[in-house]
Amino acid sequence: MKHVIRSIRPDEWPAVKELRLAALRDPVAHLAFLETYEDAVGRPDSFWQERAAGAAEGVLERQQIVVEAPDGRWVGSVVVLVEEAGEKGALGGVNEERQAHLVAVYVRPEARGQGLTEWLFAYALDWAWEVAGVERVRLFVHSRNARAEGFYRKMGFVPTGETLPVEGDPTARELEFVLKRP
Repeated sequence: MKHVIRSIRPDEWPAVKELRLAALRDPVAHLAFLETYEDAVGRPDSFWQERAAGAAEGVLERQQIVVEAPDGRWVGSVVVLVEEAGEKGALGGVNEERQAHLVAVYVRPEARGQGLTEWLFAYALDWAWEVAGVERVRLFVHSRNARAEGFYRKMGFVPTGETLPVEGDPTARELEFVLKRP
């Protein structure tokens, strides 16, 4: 495969910004992300610089992993957050155990269906198991995001039964899925 999967570098903040803004323009962004394009596009460069530096190679608390196409363009990404036991989790609540939390999953539409998301997840899970040393990885999926839920199940994630309300939509829930270390 000619694509490369790797962690980002701090100086790549313009690409971090560009990919995030593309993700927020996706038709299902309202189901997948906790911010809007309008909120993100107005953020100063310093925000994107800090975001990239805080999730770059060598950082142990979080890692942004990207799929780089042969032409150098980023076509997908996932962020792995390490959540410590006894601390507040990324979406609230107190973590019962040390775990990784996958967020900001996105693959550009033209790159979908090529196995890149599976490859991206395999890399992210390997980082969580081997570098972060966790035994459990979790993620949340909007109750109306059937495409994402189907992919997560295919990757071995199972629902825990735990849910969170979706801000601004009392009829929807965020469903927690987990995968234990093999």
